[in-house]
Amino acid sequence: MKLVVGLGNPGRKYKSTKHNIGFMCLDLYAKENNLKFKKEKKFSGETLKIGNLVLLKPHTFMNNSGQSIRQIMDFYNIEVEDILIIHDDLDLPFGKIRLREKGSSGGHNGIKSIFSHIKSENFKRVKIGIDKNPLYDIKDYVLSSFSKQEKVLIQPIFTQVVDIINDFSNDVNFVQLMTKNN
Repeated sequence: MKLVVGLGNPGRKYKSTKHNIGFMCLDLYAKENNLKFKKEKKFSGETLKIGNLVLLKPHTFMNNSGQSIRQIMDFYNIEVEDILIIHDDLDLPFGKIRLREKGSSGGHNGIKSIFSHIKSENFKRVKIGIDKNPLYDIKDYVLSSFSKQEKVLIQPIFTQVVDIINDFSNDVNFVQLMTKNN
């Protein structure tokens, strides 16, 4: 069983924010496959199960994402090496994708929560650059919406992430995925 998690915050208020880039990627995956997420209290989020693939949008808010991930890992007996997390990254230029097999949180509170709940830093990640804006406080910036220009620029990135999800679920070697997409 494989688990792909898109990080974000639930609710209309956050729907189009930079911090919800993980949710947006999973929503595109569902749309392209003509599938729908369903809310599941036992996982504290929305899930979509297709064969040996489970997609998760935690509803625990970003800073507690690990709680939802732990619940679904325990239910399906999912190993850490079979998890892929999709999230925003302030330290990457806007629209740049970087895949990693492990690493630090880089200050990302959602990733810190995952570390504390799954007791490992060795999970695979798709980091999508949102850049920084020195005119904004970090919290205000990540919770801001994409500009019209940014929306146009980010769409091909979402499509690329959908391809990454497909490759990941089809057991393509992660080193090959990193080589192809970094």
